[in-house]
Amino acid sequence: MPLLEMRTGTITRKGQISIPKRIRDIEGFREGSKIVIFAYDDRIELRSMKQIDERMHTALASENTLAKDWNSQEEDEAWKDL
Repeated sequence: MPLLEMRTGTITRKGQISIPKRIRDIEGFREGSKIVIFAYDDRIELRSMKQIDERMHTALASENTLAKDWNSQEEDEAWKDL
């Protein structure tokens, strides 16, 4: 995939960044757009949820759904010695 644009940004005290308008326009990011953040050893990638393979989308959805059951004191107690 060729590099289309390169811009700089600043991270705020709260860890927020602004995506420059020109980059948002290229990628089609709009206010309220859902994104996926990939963290690698040497970079961070932001991708539109529209770009994510269906299998990955299912995994992300499952994580959110299962977190409701897994994020409990009972689960923490059951797994604490592993």
